[in-house]
Amino acid sequence: MAKIGDRAARARWSPGVTPYAEMGYYNPDYVPRDSDVLCAFRLVPQDGVDAVEAAAAVAGESSTATWTVVWTDRLTTFERYQAKCYHVESVPGTDQHIAYIAYDLDLFEEGSIANLTSSIIGNVFGFKALKSLRLEDMRIPPHYAKTFQGPAHGIVMEREYLNKFGRPLLGATVKPKLGLSARNYGRVVYEALRGGLDFTKDDENINSQPFMRWRDRFLYCMEAVNRGVAESGEIKGHYLNVTAGTMEDMYERAEFAKELGSVIVMIDLTIGYTAIQSMAKWARRNGVILHLHRAGHGTYTRQKTHGVSFRVIAKWMRLAGVDHIHAGTVVGKLEGDPNAVRGYYRTLRENLVSADPTLGLYFDQDWASLPGTMPVASGGIHAAQMPQLLHHLGEDVILQFGGGTIGHPDGIAAGATANRVAVEAVIQARNEGKDYLAEGPEILDRAARWSPALRKAIDLWKDVTFDFTSTDVPDAVAVPVPV
Repeated sequence: MAKIGDRAARARWSPGVTPYAEMGYYNPDYVPRDSDVLCAFRLVPQDGVDAVEAAAAVAGESSTATWTVVWTDRLTTFERYQAKCYHVESVPGTDQHIAYIAYDLDLFEEGSIANLTSSIIGNVFGFKALKSLRLEDMRIPPHYAKTFQGPAHGIVMEREYLNKFGRPLLGATVKPKLGLSARNYGRVVYEALRGGLDFTKDDENINSQPFMRWRDRFLYCMEAVNRGVAESGEIKGHYLNVTAGTMEDMYERAEFAKELGSVIVMIDLTIGYTAIQSMAKWARRNGVILHLHRAGHGTYTRQKTHGVSFRVIAKWMRLAGVDHIHAGTVVGKLEGDPNAVRGYYRTLRENLVSADPTLGLYFDQDWASLPGTMPVASGGIHAAQMPQLLHHLGEDVILQFGGGTIGHPDGIAAGATANRVAVEAVIQARNEGKDYLAEGPEILDRAARWSPALRKAIDLWKDVTFDFTSTDVPDAVAVPVPV
């Protein structure tokens, strides 16, 4: 008489369609190994589809499964290569579920974001049995993290390059971002840098258009940078965007930027993961800081139930090797829940990141001494918000005031000076032990007595806010515990 286990084995390999959960892609008894890549998916099954079966399908379709039993599985150690959903929990008050899935390390090529993402998100997001699917978080084990270069330089090395410590770095995106001639573009850079900023920046869609070709822009911008350095005695830079249609063109532009003495170049997220890693290796090899603009991310990171959370993009980009990435402002014009943004910043900057549901962090993350990536805050921020910016974002951040510099009524240099005076006043108050958040308006008002530029910036923008309900907030909320 055949044993039960034998009958179950025969059923597993019987031709035809077998539920994913019964094929081993759901295993509530599985204990993730330290070397496993872990993912948390938010899913909404179609009506009539069981949540556990839907979660098992995600595990299966993002690893080894297809829609029917295939005998060639038996030519592999299939149980090792199967992703395993080990826990499914409902999100209270919704039709959503969080599925926790573990992947064996050998499923991924070493040091390849392209392979990692093709595996995890490559096909499963179009699965008909799901109404929606979102990758909320990942745990990258140290075993895998150490196969990546990581940031070309990192936060500590960048500060040492620039010889600037103890405060946020200040920048501005040139405005208008399209239409200026190269000479006028360079004038904006010079005025902003001589006024007190550390950096100026190309925007994501400035590449090499008919109104301003890249080589001309690079020449005028670096002339402006060199004049700003000579006048201030400080190291300064301009993010020269080397984004182009081919890697050959990007390398050509980056090499020219290096020859001109630029300390930093810039790329867009839209160039793709392999190109980003290639540029990160170039940046480390050539001693040039690498800035990444997250162009296009909102198309898949912003919605609560479908896409990829930005905290995952932040992890991928730290692995890929960028030194900077835009990561939210909390108070600016772009999407950014305060707790979610705090989670992004921790993910980018810290070496050991503890799970914290209130920040949207599902897993502990050990970066195994991979350098940190400097977060960049940009989009609708101004000098009057400086206390809130320091409170929410800390000092290892680049604050970029585009309109908040170039829109100053007394000109670009005055706008830059207003921002520099504001940040130094708030940092001094913090260092003196003052409650700079509660006393912020008074701190800025005192500084403005001696700075007409700051006074005009405050008077012009102090009432400008962007208070809208965030579309993406963590499910968990911290509840005060009575003492």
